[in-house]
Amino acid sequence: MLLRRLYEDALAQAGWLVGCTRTKTALVVDPNRDVERWLEAARAEGMRITHVTETHIHADFVSGAPELARRAGARLLLSAEGDAAWQYAFAEAAGAQLLRDGDTFAVGDVRVDVRHTPGHTPEHLTFLVTDTATGEAPVGAITGDFIFVGDVGRPDLLERAAGEAGTMEVGARRLFASLRRFLAEQPDWLQLWPGHGAGSACGKALGALPSTTLGYERRTNWALSVEEEAEFVRQVLAGQPAPPTYFARMKTVNRAGPPPAPAAFDAPPAVSPDSAPAGGSGGGAGAMLLDLRPTAAFAAGHLEGAVHLPLNRSFATWAGWLVPADRDVVLVADEAMAREAVRTLALIGVDRVVGRIDPPVLQGRPLAAMPTMTPAELAARRGEPALHVIDVRNAAEWEAGHMPGVPNIPLGELPARLAEIPRDGTVVLHCQGGSRSAIAASLLEASGLTGAVNLEGGFGRWMAEGQAVERP
Repeated sequence: MLLRRLYEDALAQAGWLVGCTRTKTALVVDPNRDVERWLEAARAEGMRITHVTETHIHADFVSGAPELARRAGARLLLSAEGDAAWQYAFAEAAGAQLLRDGDTFAVGDVRVDVRHTPGHTPEHLTFLVTDTATGEAPVGAITGDFIFVGDVGRPDLLERAAGEAGTMEVGARRLFASLRRFLAEQPDWLQLWPGHGAGSACGKALGALPSTTLGYERRTNWALSVEEEAEFVRQVLAGQPAPPTYFARMKTVNRAGPPPAPAAFDAPPAVSPDSAPAGGSGGGAGAMLLDLRPTAAFAAGHLEGAVHLPLNRSFATWAGWLVPADRDVVLVADEAMAREAVRTLALIGVDRVVGRIDPPVLQGRPLAAMPTMTPAELAARRGEPALHVIDVRNAAEWEAGHMPGVPNIPLGELPARLAEIPRDGTVVLHCQGGSRSAIAASLLEASGLTGAVNLEGGFGRWMAEGQAVERP
């Protein structure tokens, strides 16, 4: 048996290729929209993809399963479990084979046993993988968003992201029952191959290891040691990060039938700044102008109306919060950066990148600078009636400690809460280190607010300099 993990750093997401070395046939589980990467991986191993499936209806990326099955000429297998409202609407049209708890299918000498493991989602499946050439017991399980390294899949997304009221406690109880059953049925030596790693918003404390064993998780994973249902429900729902706004769209898209990816993830054509007027961070006729350069370069000088979104490991997350899928986008980026951004945006269903502005073109043009303020300067000016401070960290960070009297508007919520921003003076924004607040300041500027200032070094520097902190 052959096992390959293809990991997407931008999404902290893993898919799996399981192949039979005798028949040179392979199964792919949880492919994302970059299906060419999967086809290349199979070719590199001398394998032919004959089966494609996924563990559940994903919320954090556009599924590539139906397109990969079509391009590979493979059989598409999808879950038939779960509530009627959250089953695959396109399964029949796609000719998919439906899977239920207890089903089994073979990929050459590899046997795959299907287990229904609801909780993260109602239809979620886990796949037990057996290499029958060496034995009859499963060697591992592809767990998707069921069991992670150090954590389990969050059961609140249908309610908090998709608006299905009253589902998160039901999901938590289902998840508890799924874990109890799995622990009772499977041996400690079973390898676990999860669908996400550290940094994913599909859980709250995911580990960075690519795989684990059930026995190790019994000893170290908090969720597998809680034996009372009520306590498990309380703990699994506490402290979950706010789901990015694009999660709701992804759930709907992947349930209805994900669109095919662009033919290629090419950089868009270079355009003049004069031909790509920005329409601000909200609606408007103009394109949304995204400046992907590092924060220091953006702060030193940028086009008026540009939204700062640095191309780093958090790019997909903040793009999912802040970039509408139904609006043209122009990038400020060189060709290599633009190509990477186009691919990452496509993974979360943002396909309308229509142009790019090369950074050297900005030289000699009138540019706006981002004002900054040091913690000492802010402390000296606290109490001025025209000075307003806003903490754009997430709610858990704010609750752990914040500047006295400073309100919390998390960065992801800022576009929807612009009406709460004072318009009568200077607005100082801060996060933990200064990166998120730079994005926030650019959003306010793009929305037409003048006087937004970024706090240098953020709350971390504020504390390091001994300034006042309020804690619960």
